[in-house]
Amino acid sequence: MRILVQRVSSARVTVDGEVVGSIDPAAHGAPQGLVALVGVTHTDTEATAKALADKLFRLRILDGERSAADLSAPILVISQFTLYADTAKGRRPSWNAAAPGPVAEPLVDTFASTLRKLGATVATGRFGAHMHVELVNDGPVTILLEG
Repeated sequence: MRILVQRVSSARVTVDGEVVGSIDPAAHGAPQGLVALVGVTHTDTEATAKALADKLFRLRILDGERSAADLSAPILVISQFTLYADTAKGRRPSWNAAAPGPVAEPLVDTFASTLRKLGATVATGRFGAHMHVELVNDGPVTILLEG
């Protein structure tokens, strides 16, 4: 599982012109929030998703070396199979390492639900949809978590 994390001051995702998920950290009294782009591979498990959710929630990348757990910062979770693109050969990426939807979707859901159980405010995109993601990267801070 790969989670590309961006520290943001705001973010939203739209599908067919409709906002399906958004975060506004200031409305939660937090200086920033997080966007988590989640990619799943064939060997990932529910345990992997839960462990990475816990790591993300406690990752000290917000102002003052604090975490989303410390500041009640909101998190926007978006599935992104392209994190497993293989560009080693040719000019067309291979997606063979990305898990198929029936495997990936429940693990992305487990990741988001684990964050909620930990106490996070979580918004999500729509699995498998063509999404438009708008965000203001604060820093910029972008980190790759792998499990």
